[in-house]
Amino acid sequence: MSEIFFRYLHFIGIMSLAATLVMQHLILSSKVTQIELKKIIFLDTIYAISILLTLIAGLSLWLSIGKAPNFYSTNWIFHVKLTLFIVVILFSIYPTLFFKKSKKLDQEIVQMPKMIIMSIRMQLLLVFIIPLLGALIAKG
Repeated sequence: MSEIFFRYLHFIGIMSLAATLVMQHLILSSKVTQIELKKIIFLDTIYAISILLTLIAGLSLWLSIGKAPNFYSTNWIFHVKLTLFIVVILFSIYPTLFFKKSKKLDQEIVQMPKMIIMSIRMQLLLVFIIPLLGALIAKG
């Protein structure tokens, strides 16, 4: 029963992660208002919670609840999936720091660097590839 619960949490985390990235991408443009920036920051907070939920549930499934840890540890696709997840986390650091710094400015319009937009797009791409790798791992 706990395995199903953690698999569901893992699934909810992944879906939330993807949804928040899509919503951020839809709001982002080269210039955003403070109102839009507040929405982006809120979504970024949900995104961080989703990453934590996905990570905690995934580590639980890998190390204690799911199949034997050896099943995952010896699978090269799992290592690719884990690496891509870490890359997604690394790609999210710069935008998060930029959003929080921009919130403190007294500008009505915030100029969004192209690097932020590209970072969100890269995260989106990777977040849509990672579940495919998960399905390949489950298939054996």
